[in-house]
Amino acid sequence: MQLWVGLGNPGAKYEGTRHNIGFMALDRIAADHGFAPWRAKFQGQVSEGRIGSTRIILLKPETFMNLSGQSVRAAADFYKLDVQDMTVFHDELDLAPGKCRVKQGGGHAGHNGLRSIHAHMSPEYARVRLGIGHPGHKDRVSGYVLSPFAKAEEDGLDDLLRGISDGAADLANGDSGKFLNAVARRVAPARSSTGQRGPDAAPDARASQPPAAKNAAKTTAKPVQPSQPEREDDPRSPLERLADKFRR
Repeated sequence: MQLWVGLGNPGAKYEGTRHNIGFMALDRIAADHGFAPWRAKFQGQVSEGRIGSTRIILLKPETFMNLSGQSVRAAADFYKLDVQDMTVFHDELDLAPGKCRVKQGGGHAGHNGLRSIHAHMSPEYARVRLGIGHPGHKDRVSGYVLSPFAKAEEDGLDDLLRGISDGAADLANGDSGKFLNAVARRVAPARSSTGQRGPDAAPDARASQPPAAKNAAKTTAKPVQPSQPEREDDPRSPLERLADKFRR
């Protein structure tokens, strides 16, 4: 059994904000993998299900971010889980939007949700760090994380959340490499091996032609000048007439 915790703030006021990307990740996993409906428990919202053979408890603390550890501690005690059985999904200022990294243990880097979990558990839990970018100055951080994602970021956010759901089985199995590959396939899909451009690009008619056709196109591109009939009274020598033909 594993406990997956998504960090965020409760209430409609905070829905869709950058600080709530941990909630969003768990919502996507629950919906895509057929988890039970969310229910109030442990000062938060809980949903249970299986991914492969692993039983997963999803928890969204509703204590507000800086008290997240209270909810996590209550859930861990109830299910008798150690900190090594826990993974926390949270926003990360130091990663660009759409980036995802997995980390085992470490500091909280000033994140209030992680700080609270450190205090109630220990630092030795796994984290899925979800990039939201940095506003550029520390004085703007508070307003930035509590603001909604910009319209231009929505497609990238959806790709990131889908990738997390795609790789959930690998994460449950402890294979962070495969998990991150699944995310990357959504966020930055590989280019076609044929080198074909996307459907929005203007097609190049000659690109699909075989070499022989391309060469033929080159040959016929310039109009052929009709040859002039030779006059019988032409005073030029045969060599001069031949040279004139090549000059035409």
